[in-house]
Amino acid sequence: MLSLPAELTHNQAKDCLAQLVAGANAEPSPVVVNAAPLTRFDSSALAVLLELRRTCQRLGKTLVVQGMPTHLGDLATLYGIEALLPRP
Repeated sequence: MLSLPAELTHNQAKDCLAQLVAGANAEPSPVVVNAAPLTRFDSSALAVLLELRRTCQRLGKTLVVQGMPTHLGDLATLYGIEALLPRP
């Protein structure tokens, strides 16, 4: 299982995505990402998850987001992308 950091804003997004993509290559499908550690984030967290989803699709895998913080889920709903980030 992959895990998001406690803080994921624009400043951390590029490095976080690189780590997640590397991890996704080694994970079986579905690739599960634990979002529960997130305590400080902005919409960049959604961008990272969406890019990770695209990576998973290219690898023939699916992505599941576990432990999504309520506010992040609210942002996903606001942007109309909640269905793209399935939860268990």
